[in-house]
Amino acid sequence: MTLTVPADYRPSDAEPFMNERQQAYFRRKLLAWKEEILEESRSTIANLQEDTAALADLADRATSESDRALELRTRDRQRKLISKIDEAIRRIDDGSYGYCVETGEPIGLSRLEARPIATLSLEAQERHERRERVHRDD
Repeated sequence: MTLTVPADYRPSDAEPFMNERQQAYFRRKLLAWKEEILEESRSTIANLQEDTAALADLADRATSESDRALELRTRDRQRKLISKIDEAIRRIDDGSYGYCVETGEPIGLSRLEARPIATLSLEAQERHERRERVHRDD
């Protein structure tokens, strides 16, 4: 059974971390985000199908192709984002959502509010980024 939370509910540090209400809130947030991405994707597909008219002017054709390539790259990033959203929903289902995959510590409500697909606490993310910078500089 999925708990229904009021539309104006916001998770609070005053309640137990990742209680049923918070899990239901983040599930709803993730599902709405996924639906928004899927709707944009449907719109893009419709636009690309309509926009197949041959353009005589080379500059117009180049601009159109450039716009199309950018749109397809954006859709590819969003496809990857959908898989991260699905993974976050699976973590809600298995009870691991909201906890850092490296340390097991709570990620924090403000971070999850800003990035609901986060898998690392802020501290772990910063360590990860510092390691990336060090290895990139090598």
